[in-house]
Amino acid sequence: MSQDVLIRQQGGLGRITLTRPGALHALNTPMCAAILNAVRAWAGDPSVHLLWIDHQEGTRGFCAGGDIRMLAESGAGDASEAREFFRTEYRMNAALEAFPKPILSVIDGVTMGGGVGLTVHGSHRVATERTVFAMPETGIGLFPDVGGGWFLPRLAGELGTWLALTGARLKGVDVAAARVATHFMPSELIPALARQLESADFSDGAAALLGEILGRFTHAIPPGSFAPHRETIDRCFRFDTAEEILAALEGDTGDWAHTEAATLRAKSPETVKVALRQLREGRRLESFEDNMRMEFRIGWRKVQSADFLEGVRAVIIDKDNAPVWKPARLEDVTPADVDRYFSPLGRDELTFGD
Repeated sequence: MSQDVLIRQQGGLGRITLTRPGALHALNTPMCAAILNAVRAWAGDPSVHLLWIDHQEGTRGFCAGGDIRMLAESGAGDASEAREFFRTEYRMNAALEAFPKPILSVIDGVTMGGGVGLTVHGSHRVATERTVFAMPETGIGLFPDVGGGWFLPRLAGELGTWLALTGARLKGVDVAAARVATHFMPSELIPALARQLESADFSDGAAALLGEILGRFTHAIPPGSFAPHRETIDRCFRFDTAEEILAALEGDTGDWAHTEAATLRAKSPETVKVALRQLREGRRLESFEDNMRMEFRIGWRKVQSADFLEGVRAVIIDKDNAPVWKPARLEDVTPADVDRYFSPLGRDELTFGD
């Protein structure tokens, strides 16, 4: 058990509450291991009917991601600690995706990176007006992992490609409009929702009863604020090369497209190309576990990449927000540069047993 996550059973509820507020509940290896063990145990436990994930009441943010500083410090050495984190976290992601019962996640606050992987693979995901979603990894030279290769290309049109490559943020009801969340409710109703969940008997049809309870609190979801740009997103981000996407954005007549092009130009060129291939391959895969094996291959190498170490320096350590990427331009990243992240790991491949 980790002191940074509270895991317990309350009647028919399996409850997971993140309790690391000083780090915006960012995930570390002990937290992921504790969650993985609980999810595996509850999957076959007939007394547990519903898994409920939230964060400590009264604290800011849901989960800001993973422990990026640790990943960079480990990557600057032999990367063993970083790779063990990925191995544990990705197994946790796979256990959640395969969980045979409803999973309710209340994502009230900042939900990025690892926090997305903790929630998005479950069945019921509630956003509030305080929710801020992003997969910002291309801005620090990492990549949109934790199953990003699986869920992002399965969003409508090219929304997932746009979110992955630019790191765009969705706020409030937009998180539900994009279907990253399945429901939206005002945060002031969370205590009332919790009381009804705690008093309900989920032993006879958990999914139906959960849907009924959520229906009492959640609001209708309007079109997202990104809706006016959907045609541009789908048209410009549909290509399989980053150069074509950038050319389409820069060749568009609208200011919004030009802003997105400038954003894309500022990201790690190598990571943009790696992430685009990750999404295109993930879209074709038939197994979530195969996707996580692919992402483990990328993560194994990415934590030791020059761009990741430079991105963490610029954004998290020195905070000058002026990373010097190598190569500096998308056009200078070769197919071989990208291919090396996807090659098999042999005996180090990710497995999902003990």
